[in-house]
Amino acid sequence: MKEGLGIRHLRLVIGNSMGGMHTWLWGAKYPDYMDALVPMASQPTAMASRNWMMRRMMIETIRRDPEYNNGDYTTQPKSMQIASVFYAIGTNGGTLAFQKAAPTRAQADKIVDDRLAAKFTADANDFLYAWGSSGDYDASPGLDRIRAALLVVNAADDERNPPETGLMDNALKRVKNGRLHLIPASEATRGHATTGMAKFYAQQLRELLQTAPQRAM
Repeated sequence: MKEGLGIRHLRLVIGNSMGGMHTWLWGAKYPDYMDALVPMASQPTAMASRNWMMRRMMIETIRRDPEYNNGDYTTQPKSMQIASVFYAIGTNGGTLAFQKAAPTRAQADKIVDDRLAAKFTADANDFLYAWGSSGDYDASPGLDRIRAALLVVNAADDERNPPETGLMDNALKRVKNGRLHLIPASEATRGHATTGMAKFYAQQLRELLQTAPQRAM
């Protein structure tokens, strides 16, 4: 951005999910380039545990589909949409929210049927590359280099980044100006998708922008 757009300094770097992962990386790699960082729905620790297991299962479901043909397919493998819907339901949506939306089998079936019937236009090779690219993610080696004011926005019911592991608490001990805003789980939250609703963190973000010092360019 410095060379192409002439932007020498940023007030804020903010990102959600994979964008949150990039926010962690930016803070460590370019510690003087921004005043504030807001990674959301993410952790700075290595991709592992159920988060990676579920991604790996989605990837393998497509790879092992004969229609995929080792990437030399002529039509998009049908397993791709099924794998994507399975992964989304398993890692996104919130336990309480799903219980409210689908308290009966018929209502649960309708959600599944609607998602499987929705238009799906992804390309299998692009899809596998996009999800597989997260496999070597790990921002933890650079945490001590972060200098910007950092506000982590995560949800207590985030299926991919469960707070009960303690990983985030330990990571923030290495960030001088870092703090966590953990959105409590409720019927109104959506698990990993909760941070897609600004009402849950707008006040905290506003306060950060009002108080984070402007750093030298």
